[in-house]
Amino acid sequence: MLVTRGYKYTLRVNNKERTLLHQCAGTSRFSWNWGLEQRLKKYKNSTGTDRFTDAMQQHKEINRLKKTAFNWMYNYSKCIPQEALRDLDQAFKNFNTSRKKGKKVGFPKFKKKFRCKDSFRLTGVIRFYHEMKLVQLPRLGRLRLEEKPSIPVTGRILSATVSRIADSWYVSVTIEETQADPSMIQGEILGFDAGLSRFGVLSNGVPIPTPKFLLRRLRKLGRLSRNHSRKQQGSNNRKKSALNLARFHKRVSDCRHDFLHKTSSSLAKNHSVLIVEDLFVKGLSMNKKQSKYWHDLAHGEFHRLLRYKTRWYGSYLVHVPRFFPSSRLCSNCLWYHAGLKLKDRIFVCQLCNLMIDRDLNAALNMVNYYHWHHPLIHVSRDHSRYSVAASFPETLNACGEFVRPCISGPDSMNQE
Repeated sequence: MLVTRGYKYTLRVNNKERTLLHQCAGTSRFSWNWGLEQRLKKYKNSTGTDRFTDAMQQHKEINRLKKTAFNWMYNYSKCIPQEALRDLDQAFKNFNTSRKKGKKVGFPKFKKKFRCKDSFRLTGVIRFYHEMKLVQLPRLGRLRLEEKPSIPVTGRILSATVSRIADSWYVSVTIEETQADPSMIQGEILGFDAGLSRFGVLSNGVPIPTPKFLLRRLRKLGRLSRNHSRKQQGSNNRKKSALNLARFHKRVSDCRHDFLHKTSSSLAKNHSVLIVEDLFVKGLSMNKKQSKYWHDLAHGEFHRLLRYKTRWYGSYLVHVPRFFPSSRLCSNCLWYHAGLKLKDRIFVCQLCNLMIDRDLNAALNMVNYYHWHHPLIHVSRDHSRYSVAASFPETLNACGEFVRPCISGPDSMNQE
């Protein structure tokens, strides 16, 4: 199995190297803005197919301008403007595609210094020296790393992206490597119900507490923000306060990513099947009282990590449909609780008298959903190939859609 992985390391740079990295990021930003300006002018002044261009044509044009107007670009790698123009071309393709179908993508915008992320991408000869903790990049030479790299020797390096967060510089390397097909993990089937008061509850009864990455640091954030707003525009003190504020947000982001990676890896490595909800995080975040909590927990990023880690480690990820009433169904007798409110944290079944935690009941219903609709998931790693019912409950109907389980109880007619 051929997989593409990314490895990110912190660079240990001195003042001279830091200045050079800033200049390379400025070259990438300049190339993007130049390419966008040329595209807008061409679209306005031309007609027909002459109104459009691509990254290759623009790269040839900027190479001709290097001899006259842009001769300062010879001090930096040719990959920087080339990759910036490729990114711009891809941005236009994403915008045009989103107008017809899929998620809406905004029109490409100009990048302004101090208002965009400093980054640039390099291709070509990229080498790592593991024992000396060095990385060699085109036209930048050998740069020191904070830690010893763990790049696989057999992998093929595709590109390296150098970026800045606060006052720290990082290098992210994309590597294409061959991985043997993982064997199926022999572990329990686990349901995961996401929440706010707790990050999630597992079907085995283990709760995952909410770390509150940003919420417990709101007082410090307010103090730093007030200090920054009181500084004079353009002064050195304002630059220092902006750096302190950026370091604070970097610290919060690092803590969040550390938690998400450790939790997702633990679940993917130790369980054969993971059942999660298909959360509409954007819609949940529209609630003004709950938006900051949803954004702080980053459930969308957590699901993204689970999607590729389950493929790596040999487990399966099953998504429960968005409108499946996991919280309103009794996990014991399938009685439907139509009057359940968000403030009710204990689920009480009026049919079998079951009293259980609301989130735990939802996680158990996800496991029930798996047994209803995915009885043959262990036969093939292709999640789209499920058989119709034989001697077990229905899996798919004739049109290929999931069949909703029958719901018993007096309120079964009012479940929508």
